Amino acid sequence: MSRDIKFIDVTLRDAHQCLWATRMTTGMMKDIAPFLDRAGFEAIDLVGGAVFDVCVRFLREDPWERMRIVNTWITETPLIIHTRGQSLFTFEFFPDDIVELAAERFAANGMRYHTPYDPLNDIRNLKIPVQAARRLGIHTVPGLVYTWSPVHTDAYYAKKAAELVEIGVDGIFIKDPSGLLTPERVATLVPAIKSVLGDLPLQLHSHCLSGLSPYVALQAVEHGIDVLHTATSTLAHGASHPPTERVVENLRRRGHSADIDLAAIRETAERLDYIAKVEGKPVGQPLDYDEFHFHHQVAGGMISNLKVQLETVGLAERINEILEEAGRVRADLGYPIVVSPFAQYIVTQAVLNVTSMDKGGQRYDSVPDEIRRYARGGYGEIAGEIEANLYDKLTGGKDIITERAGALIEPAIGRLRKSRGPFASDDDLLLAAFYDDGQFSALKQAGPINTEYRLAGTPLLTLLKEVARRDDIKTFHLSIKP
Repeated sequence: MSRDIKFIDVTLRDAHQCLWATRMTTGMMKDIAPFLDRAGFEAIDLVGGAVFDVCVRFLREDPWERMRIVNTWITETPLIIHTRGQSLFTFEFFPDDIVELAAERFAANGMRYHTPYDPLNDIRNLKIPVQAARRLGIHTVPGLVYTWSPVHTDAYYAKKAAELVEIGVDGIFIKDPSGLLTPERVATLVPAIKSVLGDLPLQLHSHCLSGLSPYVALQAVEHGIDVLHTATSTLAHGASHPPTERVVENLRRRGHSADIDLAAIRETAERLDYIAKVEGKPVGQPLDYDEFHFHHQVAGGMISNLKVQLETVGLAERINEILEEAGRVRADLGYPIVVSPFAQYIVTQAVLNVTSMDKGGQRYDSVPDEIRRYARGGYGEIAGEIEANLYDKLTGGKDIITERAGALIEPAIGRLRKSRGPFASDDDLLLAAFYDDGQFSALKQAGPINTEYRLAGTPLLTLLKEVARRDDIKTFHLSIKP
């Protein structure tokens, strides 16, 4: 049956997070933003995940200012703010008053679309973020994080979707951060979730780490997916998402319709190709299918970082052994989903286990506090079970945490105003909640975001800008043929 499929663009957020270590500056977005705006997307992903953090720590660009600036370039299409639910942009939980104030500032800074998720799919951790955003008129579509395991069944996901519907949402998206969805699974998973959604739309956000995602997206449409998340081809594939251009073309060939202006996307791709070349950044390449990926489920970007970290401690040649152990750790811990922060926690525990056994010790002789907190329920409900003896070793006899995480944290706004205020704005107050004085001060000292970039609006202007940058060129002659 022919269907009209909508698209969400992730080029300005998740795509460069996956391929460029989140280093796309606001200035780089200036000349491509108008093309994305007129392409016909339901929404455009802009800030969230690692982007907020990298803006502050490395680019020294105020992420609130980025929201305001890009809203002047993209005026027709809603911009998306993506959060980790009660954790917002970090690995730690925040009190309810901070989460509610953040929703107010999303709206005030022009963000009209919100896609929160919880790494453990504990819907309690999404209730405050979802309801606070919707009260402000922000279109809110929370995510259910997908993984493959014996306990993450279709029934599990249908139950979680029903819990989200109960608290009130504008739709749901399947978040597949490690690219684990297969054509076979999508045929049962999508109908199972759709069965509890009623008229609410279901979206798919899947990465290309297994190489299957471009085909899975097509199959997902056949089984009821309404909206697909894709990236401009330059920043597609690899650890990123399926390419918008190819997915649209393939859907149309199958008889479906997609109101996307591919000419505008190709203009975006051309400009991104130029930026990648002058900045020395990679462009996306399809990955080979690797069955081992389904065992450890660690995202490609994290594996690259892990290789570098292992080199510093002389363990670089043992990465496959550590990834093998990571898969065992995940099973031991009741199958937490390999997404931040649990991806980092699982891999850290795997390294500790391998090095402990090297010294004649046992697995879990050394356990990070975060793993102990997880085992006690400190991050939310655990999908599977932890073996009794290991559970005792991890928890040390401490009580299980059964309350919602946000309810256990004292309100922070009043305390922040007294200890670190006064603040010029509530945006600054939230920055102070997320970062220490050093990071906060460095960001403020950097000043306003520089939106100028060497890419100009036309090829001729770009040429002139490039010539002007060259010290070795004193004069040049330009001849334009009719």
